[in-house]
Amino acid sequence: MPASLTRRSLLAGAGTILTLDAPSRAAASERILRVAMTAADIPLTTGGPDNGFEGYRFTGYTLYDPLIAWDLSRSDRPAELKPGLAESWSVDEGDRTLWTLRLRHGVTFHDGSAFDAAAVAWNLAKLLDDKAPHYDPKQAAQVRGRLGSVASWKVLDPQTIQLTTKTPDAFFPYQLTFLLVSSPAQFEAVGRDWQKFALSPSGTGPFRLTRLVPRERAEFVANPAYWDPARRPTYDRLVLQPMPEATTRVAALLSGQVDWIEAPAPDQIDALKAAGHRVLTNIYPHYWAYMPSYLPGSPFTDVRVRKAVNLAIDREGLRALLNGLMIPAEGSVPADHPWFGHPTFKIRHDPEEARRLLTAAGYGPARPLRFKVAISTSGSGQMQPLAMNEFIQQNLAAVGVTVEFDVMEWGTLLNRWRAGAQAPANQGIAALNSSTGTFDPFNAFIRFFSSRYAAPNGFNWGQFANPDYDTLIAKAQLAFDKTEQDRLLAELHTLAVDDALLIWVCHDVNPRVVSSKIKNIVQPQSWYIDLAIVAIS
Repeated sequence: MPASLTRRSLLAGAGTILTLDAPSRAAASERILRVAMTAADIPLTTGGPDNGFEGYRFTGYTLYDPLIAWDLSRSDRPAELKPGLAESWSVDEGDRTLWTLRLRHGVTFHDGSAFDAAAVAWNLAKLLDDKAPHYDPKQAAQVRGRLGSVASWKVLDPQTIQLTTKTPDAFFPYQLTFLLVSSPAQFEAVGRDWQKFALSPSGTGPFRLTRLVPRERAEFVANPAYWDPARRPTYDRLVLQPMPEATTRVAALLSGQVDWIEAPAPDQIDALKAAGHRVLTNIYPHYWAYMPSYLPGSPFTDVRVRKAVNLAIDREGLRALLNGLMIPAEGSVPADHPWFGHPTFKIRHDPEEARRLLTAAGYGPARPLRFKVAISTSGSGQMQPLAMNEFIQQNLAAVGVTVEFDVMEWGTLLNRWRAGAQAPANQGIAALNSSTGTFDPFNAFIRFFSSRYAAPNGFNWGQFANPDYDTLIAKAQLAFDKTEQDRLLAELHTLAVDDALLIWVCHDVNPRVVSSKIKNIVQPQSWYIDLAIVAIS
């Protein structure tokens, strides 16, 4: 493809510099961390963030704590689970649907009210009980699908809560990383109004929100009473600014208007380094892919088409376009991962085989394959979606496939994803382009390959359903032994790759760039990063 086409996508707006008002009434001595996000708006601040995992990164784990947290203190291994607001959790050996969580003593919300088991039960109801007076459809839309195993809950005493799952589920602790606990007392104080709560939220996290201007900025101050002394911020203020255009983020950092940018424009990396900024990368559990529709009439119901599209993509060429900031994908996880397995279908660039498969499926000059893909302009983990999709469009054109794009904002794409391929808004869409996390079995495989999670009940956008997959998933969820669990997940992934269930493109390396004054950053192998431990010189 002409290099100039994709280069224009990366450079569009490169000369644009935002004129951003300084944080309100900032004292000269204040230490402020100013972050440019990829999102087009500030993620929800009520405890059920939108904007994907970027929402959890910036307004989730800053304002709130989960019951079970991620250890983000290391960069040399994938992030692991650790105690959060729950000091411990255990499953009943006699009934593996019963989980008991022992909660921390002495934790308070930002408003001064006490955190306890009743608050946890209240937060579960706000998401999962549509008859509860404080049920919030907005938060439920973001989180309900991530807590799909929860059947019921019971407060045993002020510091103990028991959760019951619908079936035994060895992966259940991972789901609880998404349950962020907001203050019942603050909800009452603002008149039982979630919109008012969003402007004055109260969690137990290391930061408190002081100002929110939609689509412009959110300002936080350090919480000096945070329950974990090791994570009490040492700087004064955190400012989040939505900047969906990559080159605008670069311009803002180069001009000194922000200190930290997510997902820099790849062709500006050298300029950023020359200006003294640090580029941080690390492999993390993530892949960027197309999710096909499996509804009648979709070309992707034919495995030959799915394989052909996988084989048409020049991933090494895409890596060069992205200045090395990606790893070609051979499936949902890298080939050295314990869940990779031994697939016989090798994902590679083989346009000749792609053409042969398309011909076998009945496509060719007399009947060309055409389809439309829903894509975003930016977003959490979306990397450089416009340039990347344009590159793939040219790859597919080279084997006789015409791809059109339905381009939208990241938040809109997420809503389309949750609605499912069968939703009226998605009529005519044969695939949806999104990145996703592989940090746990549910997010990596189950939510896409299980018929139980077909949207809108979950994240299986394409409505894929196969009893063999459902049976294998059920076995894996019953495998409380880690070795057996890994074996079954590797079998599941092998099956998925051999059936080419997704169009896998690449794994991200999570690039971000920070100014020289930002210290003590740990770039974990995670979607998340601990903003509380950052230091500013």
